[in-house]
Amino acid sequence: MPRLFMLLLSISVGTLAGIGVIIALTMGYYSWKPMLVAAAIGAVGAIPISWLVARRIQATDPQDSLD
Repeated sequence: MPRLFMLLLSISVGTLAGIGVIIALTMGYYSWKPMLVAAAIGAVGAIPISWLVARRIQATDPQDSLD
């Protein structure tokens, strides 16, 4: 699972950080500090999300049930 988690994390960190920056820009925050905070919140939020998705994928993987 650590490899799956790291793969999902590498994708979701950039995605959620970008979403955070877009939300900050939409709300009218144009300086670098709010964008940095929004990107950091998105990146930190990606860690538990990636972990849960990796656990869910591994739990429902039919290859694991063949052992």
